[in-house]
Parts: sequence; C-alpha cells; structure tokens
Amino acid sequence: MNPFYTNTFALETHKMEIAGYIASLVIGISLGLIGGGGSILTVPVLVYLFGVEPVIATAYSLFIVGLSSLVGAIPKYRQGFINLKTAIIFGIPSIAAVFATRKFIVPLIPAEVFTVGSLVITKSILMMLLFAVLMVFASVSMIREKQQTAEQEPGPQQFNYPLILMEGAVVGMLTGLVGAGGGFLIIPALVLLSKLPMKQAVGTSLLIIAAKSLIGFTGDLSHFTMDWTLLGSVTALAIAGIFIGNSMSRKMDGNKLKKGFGWFVLVMGIYIIVKEIVLPGGSSH
Repeated sequence: MNPFYTNTFALETHKMEIAGYIASLVIGISLGLIGGGGSILTVPVLVYLFGVEPVIATAYSLFIVGLSSLVGAIPKYRQGFINLKTAIIFGIPSIAAVFATRKFIVPLIPAEVFTVGSLVITKSILMMLLFAVLMVFASVSMIREKQQTAEQEPGPQQFNYPLILMEGAVVGMLTGLVGAGGGFLIIPALVLLSKLPMKQAVGTSLLIIAAKSLIGFTGDLSHFTMDWTLLGSVTALAIAGIFIGNSMSRKMDGNKLKKGFGWFVLVMGIYIIVKEIVLPGGSSH
C-alpha cells in the first residue's frame, strides 16, 4: 500500500477521533444544560466519528447513557426530585424489556434483514434507521412547546398501572433496540400517567434511564468484546460535560437551548436516513 495513502488515512482517523472526544463532551454539556436529549447523539458519534459498528455502538451507548444519567440523578435525588415508587413501577417492566431485547432479540436479527430493489437492508443499516426515526421523534418533542410540561399543582398521586406497565415495556424494548435513553417518551408518560410534577418527572426519568440502560448493557456482555478504553474515555468526557452544563444552565435559558438543540437533532436524524439509504456504503463498514 502507498505510504502516502496510509499516512493520510491515519491522519483522517486521528482527526475523527478528536472530533469524537469533543462530541462526547458536548453530549454531557447538553445533558447538563437541558436535562436530556443529549444522549440521542451517542450512537451517531460512536458510529460516524469513532468507526464503531452500529450494533456494538447501541450496546456502548447503553453504558454511556446509563452512567451519565446515574450521575445526573444524584443531585436530583438530593433535591427531592426523584419519586422512588414511580421509578420502581415504571422501571421494572422497562428493565426486563431492555435486558431481554439485548440478550435475546438483537442477536436473532439476521445480518441481511430484507431487500428493496437493489437496496439491501442489513442489520447495521436497520439499527441506524431505527435510531434516525427515534431522533426525528425526539427532535419534534424538543421543538414543540407542550402545555402539559408546565409545573403542576401538588396533589394526590395517581397511577394508571396498566398503561404505565405497558409503556415501560415498550420504552424498554425501544431502548434495547437502539441504545437511547428515551427520556422524551418517559417524561410525558410520568406526567400524564403518574401525575408527577414536571421537575419530579425529569429527575425520576434519569433514575429509570440509568437503571434500565446499565442493566440492559449487561445483556450484551456475552455477545461482544468491549473496548473498555474507548468506553471509559467517552463516558468520562460525557460525565465531565454534565458538570459543565449544570454550571452553564444557571446563566442560560434552557427552553430556548432545547428548541435549538431539537432542530439540530432533526437535521442529524434526516442526515442519517439519507446516508444509510441513498449514499453508498452507509454504516456497513
């Protein structure tokens, strides 16, 4: 092989890794600033900047998102913004579903899922497309100003048990498939189905995301050889970013930031769909 091309490739790879580490810090900062949503960027960062295979990237994302959410949940617990009863009721079906999905369902997905004309949808492409669709839904949730996100008056808590258990299981399966926390689904569910005030819903969702992501990640340990150096570096930067974001949030309007970040996530989601379906190569490296 020509040494020039070898050196150029090595330089480009090095640049992408540096961009990946910077993006890892940004993920944490966005989590600290807007209280969620930043984790939706974890899989694209791992795939496109670090060159991690998409199925493995969804496993890595569970660890990074889970540990970051756990760190974010600690101050919320101290402030009294975590409702443990709700976390347990919603969390148990969610944890069971994410673990079962990672342990049993993901390994059963064939390498080539289906073919549309000349387009072969592989397992990797399917994972990225599912993730991109989730990004689009998450972005719409961040962009739209929802009236129900206003702070509620404290009152007796009510549980819609069948719906909570069902949504917990659905969110868990979705988390297991794409490796995202799903906070944009959990928070409205806690507000509407558990009658939690918004601040408690945000704090409680962090604990649920932490538990289901970290336990779900253990379902992958027997399937993949983990790059613990990369995983540790990205997680450490994301956690450092949370502390930076928390201190910045005292001086910035979180709602405006969330809307701007939502538009960014929407563009990213559309880009991934185009890249995987239209552009040659996709993520099937």
